[in-house]
Amino acid sequence: MGISIMMRYMDPMLGGISLVPWLENGGSLAIALIRGGGEQGPDWHEGARQKKRQNSHDDFIAVSEELINSGMTKAEHLGVFGISGGGLLAAVVGIQRPDLYAALVSDVPLTDMLRYPKMGMGGAWKNEFGDPDDSEMAKVLRAYSPFHNVREDVKYPPLLVTVSTTDDRVGVGHSRKLVAKMRDAGVSNAFLYEAADGGHNVSDPLKNDELMSSRIAFLMDALQ
Repeated sequence: MGISIMMRYMDPMLGGISLVPWLENGGSLAIALIRGGGEQGPDWHEGARQKKRQNSHDDFIAVSEELINSGMTKAEHLGVFGISGGGLLAAVVGIQRPDLYAALVSDVPLTDMLRYPKMGMGGAWKNEFGDPDDSEMAKVLRAYSPFHNVREDVKYPPLLVTVSTTDDRVGVGHSRKLVAKMRDAGVSNAFLYEAADGGHNVSDPLKNDELMSSRIAFLMDALQ
């Protein structure tokens, strides 16, 4: 969404102090700078906007494949964590390429890309994602919309979706719907953590230690 990720040690966007037990237990952190952000200027952002959105997902998948092919890790030790638009990304790549990952954490995500303008403040993001009321754009959105692409008889990696009831930015419905859809498809390891407060910034490592510790415990258990 044109947002640049700052490379700051223990940045809250990357998990903050909750990363300490992960790193102390031998975990590593890789940050994929993919098209759609603002790190390389306007063209870098434009390369994954609206009908080009899949480029962002493909970039992330390519980074994941390189981590595995280069011997830096194995699929059974590779997890994904993303916030907001990154939460959408985590859900997308996990559903498109479940073979690449052993755990998915999707924080305050968009998941229903055909109804996102009707939830939270989604109507303000049509310029970024496109208008699902346009028939051609709807085809593009549906092709990667996590909610619409969950399938039965697919072995998905364990999924933890975290959200707050008071999130009025993306709307809590996205998280609830995705987990319910996966459960209906027979996925037993899809979990929803819904905090009563916290809004869209529910993953504040200094204010919501219960959520952060639950997330790290989930990742450590799934990726050991």
